[in-house]
Amino acid sequence: MLLDRTFDFSVEPVSSISPSLETYHNIQQFLFHEARLLDDRKLDDWLKLWTPEGRYWVPRKQGQENPFDHVSLFWEDAMLREVRVRRVNHARNWSQHPPTYGSRQVGNVMIDGTDAEGRIIVRSSLQLTEYRTEPRQLGATVYHKLAATESGGWAIHLKRVNLTNCEGVFGMLDMHM
Repeated sequence: MLLDRTFDFSVEPVSSISPSLETYHNIQQFLFHEARLLDDRKLDDWLKLWTPEGRYWVPRKQGQENPFDHVSLFWEDAMLREVRVRRVNHARNWSQHPPTYGSRQVGNVMIDGTDAEGRIIVRSSLQLTEYRTEPRQLGATVYHKLAATESGGWAIHLKRVNLTNCEGVFGMLDMHM
């Protein structure tokens, strides 16, 4: 499934959208909720925000066109997200002693349009201050493709995090952004 080249990882909208203020507010609150779950290390709850086929992608190169022709920092399906969460939460995981803590600030939330399947494409800015043994600052442009749920909420079909310094040298990247 992870190597499925038919998965639509593009973030260019095929249709424009004029969402109501209520829809915009609900999407913004969804993004803030996701950031809070990550900040609070409620990773099991974070896993529930995804569609079953959803992908998490952090390119390793500026302008990287796809996750197949170049190595990525993260390219995860449901199984790999769950494996990462289990590893991060495991009491004997040496890379989380001391644990990593973060504070995410999400802003500049813009609804760009929809993809061919009608999923909403949202662009936002992320500032992440992370601390484990020393502070680290990460900035990114983040794209979410959100699918409407039957309950009237949202689920993440794609999350693409374009780190400002993606081509830099990183220490361990254990946590999701």
